[in-house]
Amino acid sequence: MSSQSPTSAQAPLSFKRMGIVGTGAMGRGIAQIAAEAGLEVKLFDQNPDATEAAIDFVAGLWEKKVSKNKLTENDQTRLLASLIPGSDLADLADCDVIVEAIVEKVEVKQRLFVELENLISENAILATNTSSLSVTDIASGCARPEQIIGFHFFNPVPLMKIVEVIPGVKTAPAVVERMTQLGQQLGHFTALTTDTPGFLVNHAGRAFGTEALRILTEGTASCADIDRIMTDQGGFKMGPFTLMDLTGLDVSSAVMESIYHQYYQEPRYRPAQLIQTRVSAGLLGRKTKAGFYEYRDGQQIMPEESPVERTAPCPVWISPEDEASHAVLTELVESANWPLASSADEPNALCLVTPWGEDIAGCALRQGLPPARTLGIDMLAGLEKRRSIMTSPATETDFIKAALTLFSEDGTAVTRLKDSQGFVLQRIIACIVNIGCDIAQQGIAKPDTINRAVELGLGYPKGPLALGDHYGPARILEILNNLQSTSGDPRYRPSPWLRRRALLGLPLTAEEL
Repeated sequence: MSSQSPTSAQAPLSFKRMGIVGTGAMGRGIAQIAAEAGLEVKLFDQNPDATEAAIDFVAGLWEKKVSKNKLTENDQTRLLASLIPGSDLADLADCDVIVEAIVEKVEVKQRLFVELENLISENAILATNTSSLSVTDIASGCARPEQIIGFHFFNPVPLMKIVEVIPGVKTAPAVVERMTQLGQQLGHFTALTTDTPGFLVNHAGRAFGTEALRILTEGTASCADIDRIMTDQGGFKMGPFTLMDLTGLDVSSAVMESIYHQYYQEPRYRPAQLIQTRVSAGLLGRKTKAGFYEYRDGQQIMPEESPVERTAPCPVWISPEDEASHAVLTELVESANWPLASSADEPNALCLVTPWGEDIAGCALRQGLPPARTLGIDMLAGLEKRRSIMTSPATETDFIKAALTLFSEDGTAVTRLKDSQGFVLQRIIACIVNIGCDIAQQGIAKPDTINRAVELGLGYPKGPLALGDHYGPARILEILNNLQSTSGDPRYRPSPWLRRRALLGLPLTAEEL
C-alpha cells in the first residue's frame, strides 16, 4: 500500500476492479460513479434482467450527458465498456472490492459474504451497503472479518455526495484507509463512523421526525403548521411530515422502531404510535397518494392558512426577562404604532412572554401575569420569515386576535400554537442538537464529520453541532432543561457533551484534548 495519506491528491488508485451484487437503484448508482472514477465494474444480480436493466439505465444517463455536451462520445463508449454483466457470482472472483446492495436481511447478507469469501483473493475487500444492520454481525460468519467493512451510500448515489465508512469490530485499519480513499476517489465525502445503530446520518436524523410526531400527538399544531415553521423559521428544505411522506411512512416507521429498539428503548429515539396507525391504514405517503397529506397528480395538497381576523390596537406589555427579546419586540410594537403598556396590570393590555422550553401557563403564573391576557412568542430564530405565537388554555379570544393582528401587521406570516413545553422550532432544534452532541459524546464520529455528514446526507441547513453553535449552546441547554423539568420526560435530558461545553462557554465542536 502507498505510504501517502488517503486524502492526498497524488494517492494512487487503490482499486481497479469493483464488483457489485444487487443492481437496483443503489447498485446501479454505485456502478455509475465507480465507472466514472475509472474502475472496471462487474455487476451481478440473481435476476439477469435486472443487471441488463441497470446497465441500460446508466447508459441512458450517459447518453443525456452526451446530448448536453457534458460527456464526449468517446468517453461514453469507454464508460459503457467498463460495465460488465456477470452471469454468476464466480464472475466477480477477480475483483479488488465487492459491494453488496441486496435485501436488508442480515442472514441473507451473511450467506452472500461467506460464498464470496471463498471466491475472491485474500486481499480483496467485501463491503456492505447496509443502512441499518450491524457490519460486525454481517462479518461474524466469515473466516476473514478483517476484510469486511460497511460502505453506505445514499439514494440517488450520484447526487448524494456522501458515503459512510463503517468498520466492524474486527475490520483491519488498512481496509478502513483503502475504503476511505476509494470513497474520496468516487467523488464523495467519506464519513468515518462506528458500527452503531443507524451509523451516523440515520442516527442524527432521529429527532426531526420523532419530535415532530410527538408535537402533533400532543395537539400543539397541525402537520402543515409544523412543516411551515421548520421550513420558514428553521431554514430546512422540507418539513418533517413532507419528508416522511416522501420517504414513505412504512420506511420511516421501520427505521424509527429499529433504532429505538437497537438502543434498548432509549427515550430520545422513542417514536409515536401515530405513524404506525397510518401505516396500518395503508397511508404511506406520496406512493399511495395519501399519508400525512393528500396528493393529486403527484402534487402535495397543502392546507391553506386561516386568514387573520384583524382587530384594533391595544396596549402591549412585554416581559423584561429576556433583554434582547424585549428590545426586538419593543421595536416591532412601536413600528406597528401600537401603544406600549408600562405595566402588566394595565387594563386590556396584551402581555407577551418569551419562554425557552416552558409552556405559557407555567411561564405566566411564574411571572405573576394574568393568564387570560398572556401569550408567548418564539424568539429563537427572530421575527423575519414567520412568527410563532403560543396561547394557554386560559388565553381569551380577544387577546389571541390582538396578537395575530400585531404580529402580521407588516405582512409576515403568523402561526398560532396551542400550549406546549417549548415551541415547535425550539423543541425540534434542541432535540436535533442534543442527539448530535450525544453522537459526539459516544465517539461515533468526529464533530466536523458529524456536521458535514448531516448537511450532505439529510440536507439540514447546518449540521447538529453547528446548529447548536448558531443558536447558542447555553440557549439550547436552557430549552432542554426546561423541557425535561416541565414534562418529566427523560428524552429531553441534555447530553453531557452539550452541558459541559455550554457551561464552559465553548463551541459544541470543541473536542477534549
